[in-house]
Amino acid sequence: MPSFAHTETVAASPEAVFAILDDTDRTPEWLSRCTGIDKLTEGPNQAGTKLRYHYQQGGRSGTMDGAIAAREAGRHLTMHFVDKTMDVTIDFRTAAMGEQTSLTHEIDIRTHGFGKLLTPMIKRSLPKQTLDAMTRLKALAEAQA
Repeated sequence: MPSFAHTETVAASPEAVFAILDDTDRTPEWLSRCTGIDKLTEGPNQAGTKLRYHYQQGGRSGTMDGAIAAREAGRHLTMHFVDKTMDVTIDFRTAAMGEQTSLTHEIDIRTHGFGKLLTPMIKRSLPKQTLDAMTRLKALAEAQA
């Protein structure tokens, strides 16, 4: 099971960082492979809110169905997505550090079926993809602070 975690210090409040994470319309701004997330449940984001993730990876595009698995405003957001080849859990945690925020991003991928053949490639590319996303997310949050 490929997984990777990274913690970044962000010069913005936990609430400002979380607001970007919680706004699924903004995800393509910081996650390069994401082309959009459809919110399929009406109302505010909460555990159980249904989502559809659209992505472009190399020459391949696709969707994954999912939901918000856990949400604590300003502090914690977990999303889980599934398709024919993998189950992906994405977790974000924020913590105040004076006027800055400690932001931890963890991603776990469980491959199945044809996806098992992709496991070595996913293990190699996951750290770079995660670090790139964190760099962009940090820049967005700090530009708004």
